[in-house]
Amino acid sequence: MELKIKRAIISVSNKIGAVDFAKKLSKAGVEIISTGGTMKAIRAAGVPVTYVSDVTGFPEIMNGRVKTLNPKIHGGILAVRDNPEHVQQMQENGILPIDLVAVNLYPFKKTIQKPNATLEEAIENIDIGGPAMIRAAAKNFKFVTVVTNPDSYDEIAKMITETGEVSYETRKKLAAEAFAHTADYDTMIADYLSRS
Repeated sequence: MELKIKRAIISVSNKIGAVDFAKKLSKAGVEIISTGGTMKAIRAAGVPVTYVSDVTGFPEIMNGRVKTLNPKIHGGILAVRDNPEHVQQMQENGILPIDLVAVNLYPFKKTIQKPNATLEEAIENIDIGGPAMIRAAAKNFKFVTVVTNPDSYDEIAKMITETGEVSYETRKKLAAEAFAHTADYDTMIADYLSRS
């Protein structure tokens, strides 16, 4: 089964390397979807980018708390591409596949390390949509590439530029990294809330 990377969502708090990654993907023919600040940075660099609200048909709401939690995003990530029922449901609901998810999370650790950081500030830096996309992509690594570490951008961009896809072994390795990333993040939040 062909697993060419055709559509990617890039939504990152740590923007190091993200614009360059988007440039390389776009040059390789990948459609980029993005949110808020990440989209502005990608667009400012002259890279074509689709705003997530144009995919979902729904605005970012509640101060950005709700933007990617939508079937047009999660259906595109979670669909089992060789399951005819899933493919039919995608077609019926106007859902296009998302082949790569490059996401990293709100800076919870940096927030709670600030002197006089309040509980309210900490809570606003608990990412919800990010971990949901990361876990969805990692669960569906058979078909989707998940990238949580900017250090992986060059390797992934090189693979996509050369072959149009990412190897199964790499997708599986990245999925394991992604689950470790969200586990560490949740542990940090649990520790903070139990102490505060």
